[in-house]
Amino acid sequence: MRADDDLRAPGAAVTVALCGHWEHESPCPLAAHHTAAERSGDEVRLRILFAAEPADEAEVRNRIEAALSQGYLDGPDGVTTRWQFRCAQPGSVKEHERRHAERLAQV
Repeated sequence: MRADDDLRAPGAAVTVALCGHWEHESPCPLAAHHTAAERSGDEVRLRILFAAEPADEAEVRNRIEAALSQGYLDGPDGVTTRWQFRCAQPGSVKEHERRHAERLAQV
């Protein structure tokens, strides 16, 4: 992503894929989730926490990767933000994320 691109756009694309729109009523229909984005030059790393039923995990991961692979989001202001998806990998909940993950699981 370019330095002036909207850092929130990839996370919004994930929310659209999981919930149908970035603005929606709670709870999230498939998986409660949170996306954090960190920029380093022209690279953006996302950390996506989600809580889903075990039977839905593969679907959630597939939707997240499909949304990010699309490589763009048309924002509410009419501006299209573009990115290049490089890879995704599952991770473990980090100690500093534990409370947040527990809240997501309770939704």
